[in-house]
Amino acid sequence: MKKTFNLSEYMSRGIEIIVKNVLKSSIKNPKETQFLIKYMLSVSAANNRRNILESKGEHIPPFLMASISSSCNLYCKGCYARASSSCGDNLKDTEISEERWEQLFNEARELGISFILLLGGEPLMRRGIIEKASSVKEIVFPIFTNGILLDEDYINLIDKNRNLVPIISIEGNEYQTDSRRGKNTYNSIMTAVDNLNKRKILFGCSITVTTENIKTVTNEGFVQDLYNKGTRVLVFVEYTAVVKSTEKLAPTKRERLLLEKKLEELRQAFESMVFLSFPGDEKYMGGCLAAGRGFFHINANGSAEPCPLSPYSDVNLKDSSLREALKSPLFKKLKDNEMLVGEHKGGCTLFKKEDDVKKFLST
Repeated sequence: MKKTFNLSEYMSRGIEIIVKNVLKSSIKNPKETQFLIKYMLSVSAANNRRNILESKGEHIPPFLMASISSSCNLYCKGCYARASSSCGDNLKDTEISEERWEQLFNEARELGISFILLLGGEPLMRRGIIEKASSVKEIVFPIFTNGILLDEDYINLIDKNRNLVPIISIEGNEYQTDSRRGKNTYNSIMTAVDNLNKRKILFGCSITVTTENIKTVTNEGFVQDLYNKGTRVLVFVEYTAVVKSTEKLAPTKRERLLLEKKLEELRQAFESMVFLSFPGDEKYMGGCLAAGRGFFHINANGSAEPCPLSPYSDVNLKDSSLREALKSPLFKKLKDNEMLVGEHKGGCTLFKKEDDVKKFLST
């Protein structure tokens, strides 16, 4: 008999585990420790708010993904955002305003949302929004950044506001990183990493896993080097091919099984680090977490989407609240038709069901 799975409890427990593990690694840092203790209390309060709404039939996910910028200062090979036109050079006019993002962050706090992932483009290109986020202390904002813009001014801002957590993209070693992201990118990243570590700021790294770099990025020595430089969170994201010429880079069943095995080993070897895998970890969460089950995505122009890899929407946050967006007819159809549940065979569930998602949007 299949064990009953409560996603809300699982995600809430996961947040607490993340914070406690990070707390272990930062106990010698009074500034970090003080923030984390306060944040753990706010996580409990947020969980209570979500549970109250859940008892009334209103499910609130503990996470949000927010692409706050449609611009980027890099041109990485095989970039999904550029290929899907969610990132480009002439899209600023349609972006959500700083003031509206501030309202959305406060709406999220009131609903009991504890984590908002700030994405792009390059999120650090909109400093005003980062500053708005820093003032909402009850929410942690992991900032998924290429790290190039992490200068002294930005590091000072993050140092003063420990709810901002840089998650720096890296592709593996110097050759692998520069091959995809551009010459000297790796050295720029390492400079940012060293500067964050000197200030004892909590940060992590994000790795796009491909068939070419999987052995490098799951190697214990590679992870040890990142740990020694202060990395405490490591996020593995499976590469999704956006054009036929890059399909060979997308992990197959063989690579996904290897990643799962290596993650288990790394979690045992580095107990004070946090390891996350997307969408791999979803197989233990009862299916895809998109469309409001565990999170949903707000793109730079305000559209509420199931996830970044399923860029379809029938609600815009420029003129709708977060609560209204969560009641999106598209999200409801995806849940009611069991598009998000079932056995997880790897890769992005909704990306593989793109035609079905489009049909739900048009009916």
